[in-house]
Amino acid sequence: MHVYTVLPQDNLNHAASAAAKAEADGYDGLASMENQHAPFLPHAAAITTTSKIKLMTGIAIAFARSPMVVAGECFDLQASSGGRFILGIGSQVRAHNVRRFSVPWSPPVPRMREYIESLRAIWSCFENDTDLKYEGEHYQFTLMTPNFKPPASKQSMVPITIAAVGPAMLRLAGQVCDGVRLHPFCTRKYIDSVVMKEIRTGMARSGRKRENFEIVGGGYIVTGADEETVARNLEWVRYRVAFYGSTPNYFPVWETHGLEDLGKKLHQMSREKLWDKMPKEIDDDVVRLFAAVETYENIAKQVENRFGGASDAISSGIRETDDPGIPSDLIKDLQKIESPFKKYKTAW
Repeated sequence: MHVYTVLPQDNLNHAASAAAKAEADGYDGLASMENQHAPFLPHAAAITTTSKIKLMTGIAIAFARSPMVVAGECFDLQASSGGRFILGIGSQVRAHNVRRFSVPWSPPVPRMREYIESLRAIWSCFENDTDLKYEGEHYQFTLMTPNFKPPASKQSMVPITIAAVGPAMLRLAGQVCDGVRLHPFCTRKYIDSVVMKEIRTGMARSGRKRENFEIVGGGYIVTGADEETVARNLEWVRYRVAFYGSTPNYFPVWETHGLEDLGKKLHQMSREKLWDKMPKEIDDDVVRLFAAVETYENIAKQVENRFGGASDAISSGIRETDDPGIPSDLIKDLQKIESPFKKYKTAW
């Protein structure tokens, strides 16, 4: 199993030193998120102080950016890092696309398919000097002049992983992507009964193999040196479960557990802006559906029970709390957990 940690993004001056420490500690990868800060910039800083650790956006919001812009940023990061960059993108929900980013909305799965196809067409133009000719319903790229084409990277193609919750996006991930980033708002029962079924359906359509497809995440790791730290971090996760659980797009997870009414109640509370009261609706049994919870001494077994055999990579550390991450010896124990993924198949 691969173990990722989260890059600090609140101040880019901290990213380089944090990346160097994470590599020294033995982490497999560094993930950035697009919440309050930009997802690509901290990896540019991390490149300057690391040589082995993988760098992943987890995730960057796709439709708010032109594939040409994303292709260029990824190509530079891949070249400069020596082939260590992994692109994680997601569609975001309609309200955020339309009202926060002011971009048009359309059914996300067909558009995401074109987004992925156009990225690869652009990268092929950059790397192999092929003509740029991608013409879809949502994206058209047919112009590339020498002045705007970067030199070949001499690296493999950037792996593309997408965030997916619903069945259609999960099938798309299995069919056209190199991996999937499961939302933290995910339970083991949902992984086993929905996620794996849909991913396998997608893989069968394109002949992809599980050993070349990385499943990342699908829940939270709540740990710490003592019970007090674990309890504090669990409260942060309780808030996140309430927040995400109020979004109708994520209701299929509730439905798997017969908790549809809880989702509807949280949604109504969110419309009334009762954010601080929502976590009280999430009892301990519910929050633990979404997390492996234990102290450092016992967390490895909990992670294996919660994620083993399904997720190939997990993310540790909760940067929004004072949790500094996990000790090096625990990282090694987690890395011993078997996973089906072996390597990306991203040769040109």
